[in-house]
Amino acid sequence: MRRCLMIGFALTALCGGSTLALARPPTVMTSPGYDRRLQESRSQLGGSPAATVDAPVTKPKRTKKKHAN
Repeated sequence: MRRCLMIGFALTALCGGSTLALARPPTVMTSPGYDRRLQESRSQLGGSPAATVDAPVTKPKRTKKKHAN
């Protein structure tokens, strides 16, 4: 009985400890060189925003699926 109780406590501690390790993304830092190149590339594209044309939406064709024999 005592052995089962100790194994239960050990499993509870193991499972409880594993939930504390949360994955977190790395800290994102700005790069002055990247920002400068990004601004240069945007300025080369042109000063006026590009006009977007809405393309007609086409539905995918429905076909019969071939079954494997």
